[in-house]
Amino acid sequence: MLKEYSVPAIVQPPTSGSLADHIIENAAKYPDREVIALNRGGVWVGMTAQAFLNEVKAVAKGVIASGVKPGERVGIMSRTRYEWTLVDYALWYAGAVGVPIYESSSAEQVQWILSDSNAVGVFLESAKNRAVFDEVAVDVPNTTRVWVFDDAVIDDLKKQGAGVSDADLEAARTSVTPASIATIIYTSGTTGRPKGCVLTHSNFMFEVDNVVQGMPDVFLAPNSSTLLFLPIAHVFGRVVQLGALRAGARLGHSPDIKDLLPGLQSFQPTFLLAVPRVFEKVYNSAQQKATADGKGNIFDKAAQVAIDYSRSLDDGGPGLGLKLKHTLFDKLVYGKLRHAMGGHVRWAVSGGAPLGERLGHFFRGIGVTILEGYGLTETSAATTVNRPSSLRVGTVGQPFPGASVKVAQDGELLLAGAQIFQGYWNNPTATAEAIEPDGWFHSGDIGEIDDRGFVRITGRKKELIVTAGGKNVAPAVIEDRIRAHWLISQCMVVGDARPFVAALVTIDVEAFPSWLKQAGKPEDATVASMVDDPDLIAVIQTAVDEGNKAVSSAEAVKKFRILPVDWTEEGGQMTPSMKVKRNVVMKEYEADVAALYN
Repeated sequence: MLKEYSVPAIVQPPTSGSLADHIIENAAKYPDREVIALNRGGVWVGMTAQAFLNEVKAVAKGVIASGVKPGERVGIMSRTRYEWTLVDYALWYAGAVGVPIYESSSAEQVQWILSDSNAVGVFLESAKNRAVFDEVAVDVPNTTRVWVFDDAVIDDLKKQGAGVSDADLEAARTSVTPASIATIIYTSGTTGRPKGCVLTHSNFMFEVDNVVQGMPDVFLAPNSSTLLFLPIAHVFGRVVQLGALRAGARLGHSPDIKDLLPGLQSFQPTFLLAVPRVFEKVYNSAQQKATADGKGNIFDKAAQVAIDYSRSLDDGGPGLGLKLKHTLFDKLVYGKLRHAMGGHVRWAVSGGAPLGERLGHFFRGIGVTILEGYGLTETSAATTVNRPSSLRVGTVGQPFPGASVKVAQDGELLLAGAQIFQGYWNNPTATAEAIEPDGWFHSGDIGEIDDRGFVRITGRKKELIVTAGGKNVAPAVIEDRIRAHWLISQCMVVGDARPFVAALVTIDVEAFPSWLKQAGKPEDATVASMVDDPDLIAVIQTAVDEGNKAVSSAEAVKKFRILPVDWTEEGGQMTPSMKVKRNVVMKEYEADVAALYN
């Protein structure tokens, strides 16, 4: 195992300009290329590079006319939609700083982010978001400008900006340098108040240039396109937006993940960016549907062939028998799955949580290669990523060009490069704890680097469980494996200072009716009424047994408890980026945890 690994940069950090330059360059190079697609009643309507630039400039003038000055902060609270992207670039063009707020944030969180960042204005999506803001408006007196997307505010801003000269707009834009703050993103931490991560134009430009140039098959292929459905408030979604527009790829927006499959089928993207839960859902729903149609065995065989085929690509390629089986299942199963994703997806980038090797091989085996990456808000999204030219399934890839990674004495991953953030807003103590004087950033994750520089994440430093017997257990590996079962929504391993490792499990409410039918149970049964059902317990036991194969006997789950309700962001147990808030779950389910050890 290596202790440190770097990949040289393809593009050096910028010495002038800002993120607004990307859309100016696009309009100059290919003014008539479709760079944005707008969903108008189910029909995708194209917008050219020149038209997008014109719209950004018109809105930027409106922002200036409203009195927002270069360097001032403006909140953006909305689901993923075209206006989010438009306003993001308009604020940069006006020299201002966008501060994302999750659309699902509580009034208290909105108040904290707007007051801590001293925002002078806020963009809200809807009347619902306006009502949340109104609850705390009195506590954020400096946030005097309030714009609501659903109230035709874009048209209003364009009218308001009509009197601002091109020279004044250009003066605002050119006041920004690579060192200027581009955004302050408040981490949706699993504990405590969110901290504001300060990211500069240089941080994002360096990251985006090296990722785009380092993955030309994904971003720069002819007619490349992506449908963005991750929250743009999350750094991963933000970088997807920036990468697509930097590359001149066609970018569409989908505000609701529930409408994702119809959206994919009509938009037909060539690459996708998602968190592992999306890929798990695609796999699980396909398996579930096949089982319900009496074709479960065929699907399971097809899945194994896809996995074997993918593994063979790393080991001399498939033999004739495997090739024939793969061709057969491509017609019967894989083609239908690709069609469900729009029919043109070749690449998918996964981040935010570990994907799991089995799922990575399955998707590559059906013709959609998932390029798993790793990073944090503090690292402008990715610091490591699998690339088409440099891929090892089951890892989070090598450092992207220009980045470095090393393993500290205690196993923590340290990250470096020009993508590392400037520090936490108004919090020098936290900044000093996170960044070493020589620039290395403490990720808080435990990992290892293999002999070719590929990184594996084995757990979170703060989440390490130490059993009563002194065994250190990183829960991520086994949790991911258990959660891969189609009937399971979430799994949280417990066992700190306890005699053995156990788990709390929640059931996927969408999959549950299908299981009731298969198991011959009453259709109106609820999860709460079935937590002690022997058949349900037996099914979950198979998932736990499967998970236990991935770990030593000392780390294996010995007992589990099925909970009557699922964990959600609304319920407070999940972060907006779909990470379990362990401290919240431990507090709420203290009695259930105690029962596992009685």
